[in-house]
Amino acid sequence: MKKIGFSGTLDPITNGHMWVIGEARSIAEEVVVFLSENSSKAPKFSAEERKSIVLQSCAELGWSNVQVQIVKSEYTARVAKRNGVDYLIRGIRSTADFDYENLIQQTNVEVIGGAKTLFVMPPRDLGSVSSSFVKALEGPVGWNWTMKKFVPGPAYTAWIVAWLRKEWDALWRNAAQDAAAIANINHWFEHLTGPSAYGGADRSYHNLDHLVHGMAEIRAWAANTRPAKRDADIVKAAFWFHDAVYAHDKAGLSNEEASARMWLCSGLETDAGRAEEVAALIRATDHFQGASIAHPLKDTMLSVDLAILGQEEEVYRAYSRGIRAEYAHVPDAVYNAERSKILTHLRNKAEAGVLFADPYFTANYTGLAISNMSEELASL
Repeated sequence: MKKIGFSGTLDPITNGHMWVIGEARSIAEEVVVFLSENSSKAPKFSAEERKSIVLQSCAELGWSNVQVQIVKSEYTARVAKRNGVDYLIRGIRSTADFDYENLIQQTNVEVIGGAKTLFVMPPRDLGSVSSSFVKALEGPVGWNWTMKKFVPGPAYTAWIVAWLRKEWDALWRNAAQDAAAIANINHWFEHLTGPSAYGGADRSYHNLDHLVHGMAEIRAWAANTRPAKRDADIVKAAFWFHDAVYAHDKAGLSNEEASARMWLCSGLETDAGRAEEVAALIRATDHFQGASIAHPLKDTMLSVDLAILGQEEEVYRAYSRGIRAEYAHVPDAVYNAERSKILTHLRNKAEAGVLFADPYFTANYTGLAISNMSEELASL
């Protein structure tokens, strides 16, 4: 077969969609993804953004014979036929899917004279994966780690950056909204999520995942403890910047001090008192100077930063792998010895009930933290 088509809104494209495209590649020389721009839907990403995500996802797998065509206000089957595509391929996950897709296929062929449909059945582990399923995961603590399992890398990155954008913009709603201020807000978002900071290719743990997880933790803490909005915003701003600078061989300033100074130079906050409060929280995460810093939100900030230790086993293992990858330059024997010292110290604090200084985190994460660190220590 020369060409075969695959159609959908793909907002976002999932691993299930990617499996169907892979099946299409096995039976045709060329695959055309017909991306629907449906005016009755409100997708998270524009058609052009979705097209880019699909192409990036295919490129990551070396699939050079996949192209994407945006369909606007037309029947996809008719557009496919017009472009030399006689067959569309669709994944069937259930009998309900079959009944629906069969009706669509009959309409495509008998009513509008479009392309026919071939049906394929995905493997069991992809049987429940859909765009709607993935969208429903967003929000609670750990949502990003779960979502990551069901979408290709480019779709995942686009999704969490869009989520972070909403979190970022919410911080500055009461700030000056002149053109220069807006440009500065945009500049710092792009910097922090870009390759020079959390989006860097060398960031295996202190990366966008870490940033999303921290923001979700702060949201959960705020929802359950109901602090003043100003206090929650101070913790959020500090978390955005606390690992903005992260280098293993940085001479002179610590990473935390460099990150605090970056925040103070950002021009994002005109209230000098608040700017210094945020800087103090960033510095509080520095084990060299943090102990000497007094701040009413210090316990919360430190607990948010350590909350990853008390996550479900699968998330903790992803974290520990990320930490090892970030220190890949350190020989195993040295890494294991130093990591064991750190984990033993932290586990002792957890067993004493003082690992998480904020009561909310102590109540929710202490038990899992002890279990996770004990398991990792046994593996070193």
